Amino acid sequence: MIHLSAQTAPGTPSTMMMITALLEQRTGQQIAANRSWRIETALKPVLRERGLTTLDELVAQLIAARTGELADKVVDALLNQETSFFRDAAVLDTIADAARAMHAEGHGRRLRVWCAGCSTGQEPFSLAMLFSEQIEALGGQLPEIVATDVSPAALTRARSGRFSQFEIQRGLPVRRMVNWFDTVGGDWVAKPELVRKVQFRQHNLTGDPAPSGRFDIILCRNVMLYFSVALRRQVFDRLATAIRPGGMLVLGAGETVIGQTEHFVPSDEYRGFYKAVESCPSASRAAAG
Repeated sequence: MIHLSAQTAPGTPSTMMMITALLEQRTGQQIAANRSWRIETALKPVLRERGLTTLDELVAQLIAARTGELADKVVDALLNQETSFFRDAAVLDTIADAARAMHAEGHGRRLRVWCAGCSTGQEPFSLAMLFSEQIEALGGQLPEIVATDVSPAALTRARSGRFSQFEIQRGLPVRRMVNWFDTVGGDWVAKPELVRKVQFRQHNLTGDPAPSGRFDIILCRNVMLYFSVALRRQVFDRLATAIRPGGMLVLGAGETVIGQTEHFVPSDEYRGFYKAVESCPSASRAAAG
């Protein structure tokens, strides 16, 4: 038996394969073999909670479990929930520029924004703050913000709007902290008017239909990195069914649509953004199916 030390929680190759297969089956996300340390680190809290000492023991319990509760905990622990307020602030400023232009062209229609893979909520809350601060330029109408994630635990935290001192200081200047959050104990809690500006929903990009309606802007940042090439194509197809013709798709800095989908092309107006192609027959077929 291999025991858990302070540094590692190793398992046999078959154990590691079963854990990575569970993650991919549930979420589509893959963990490369050279990043197995992430499995060992992420699952330490689950091992401690259940009084286990090895990943092999954890997998044995997964096999024996009659409910999916343990599998849910394992998958949730393995998800990368790295995020922060106003992450890549220049990108969010460009989104605000695009929103103002879309509002001017939309003749008063309320804009819709989808934050896919929203984690614990910092990204959609950042957009809500930014749009609220520019509400006059948006015709006095705040865009509808739908934020989704595959993780129930992350969404519970997001809906609570509660963040630690460390989390709140990552990207938020003092002015925004005071305007939009209250201190409760040692934490900062989003004011109700900020929480109300975001609709949080559980959603699996790889298996669930897109939220209803069409969106003007879709953010799906640093999510595609964990998908296979084939799965990325499928996800791009789903995103194409959810975006208005001419709408903008925002990916992470290390992600691109080039060579992976015909539904989006690089935007001429907004550097690093991708424009939904006007005619998208395969996306229409996917929506119909």
